[in-house]
Amino acid sequence: MKVTINDVAKHAGVSMKTVSRVINKEPSVRKKTYDQVMQAVKELNYQPNTAARNLAGTSSFAIGLVYDNPNAYYIIDMQNGVLSRCKEEGYELVIHPCNAQHKDMQTEIATMIKRSRLAGLVLTPPLSEQQPIIDMLDELGVSYVRLLSGHNEQEENSKNCIYVDDFAAAYEITEHLITLGHKHIAFVCGDEEHKSTTERLAGYKQALADHRIAFNENFIHKGTYSFESGVNGAKALLKDGNPNQITAILGGNDEVAAGALFAARLMNIEIPAQLSISGFEDSPFSRQTWPKLTTAHQANNVISEHAARLLFSKTRGSRNHDKDVITTFTPSMVVRESTGPAPR
Repeated sequence: MKVTINDVAKHAGVSMKTVSRVINKEPSVRKKTYDQVMQAVKELNYQPNTAARNLAGTSSFAIGLVYDNPNAYYIIDMQNGVLSRCKEEGYELVIHPCNAQHKDMQTEIATMIKRSRLAGLVLTPPLSEQQPIIDMLDELGVSYVRLLSGHNEQEENSKNCIYVDDFAAAYEITEHLITLGHKHIAFVCGDEEHKSTTERLAGYKQALADHRIAFNENFIHKGTYSFESGVNGAKALLKDGNPNQITAILGGNDEVAAGALFAARLMNIEIPAQLSISGFEDSPFSRQTWPKLTTAHQANNVISEHAARLLFSKTRGSRNHDKDVITTFTPSMVVRESTGPAPR
């Protein structure tokens, strides 16, 4: 037989109302009572009925994850991170893919919030970077957390943000290439509408400047976060026998870097003996190439899990979750076989 809230109350020696308050994460419950009820929930393997909870009152027990990103690995990691927190809280997760450039994007999100009766939203780039959407959510009084490229001093409303310091990570990778002797380092950019693109490019430029290496506009290829963009970028940068003597390419992400590596192989360029290539994000793409890619490890599942923690601390007053939230993540460099000393 299915375990009911009444069973949990009897097992814990408390009232059903107290169990309900614990399940709904009300902050006024004493810790001893909270632990007592949660122990009963665990022992009985009690699963709250989300539909019944939503129908029982005005409170919502679902949050939304809104995204516009073609990278399936990125999205899966983001979903898993948020979902793990939802399971802990007894909430459902509504996934909403969309086109960030659509002219009715604000209306679409507002309709989705009302239709699904969401308690809050986790916004990923580039939607999290669009001020009209943020203004709309503020007007509706909807709780939200934004995933942004940058650090926690860049936004006035930083209490609603989880940051990824792409600048610092790109700086570290570029400096790694410089220490290997590379001075002619090219950069294949991602989508212009993503702030991560400008942050990673800025980190690359700063590393060059700090090591007194002149920035060359011809070493920059504007593209998108895709394998095809990496292929096209490498072909454009290395055409006509590589007259600019480029010895290293930094891809905007791992898909881009994998595409650049593929193009280099088609041109019979040895990696890394003649050309070093590095990526960004440490997605499966970085481990599926040969040689495997040097990259910056970005734990998207952990980042999104902390975004959900922050959201729940706002929407439900969850027990001390905000104290455990990390608000700035810096991707860490992973050195693999695709980078080596600059050729003489």
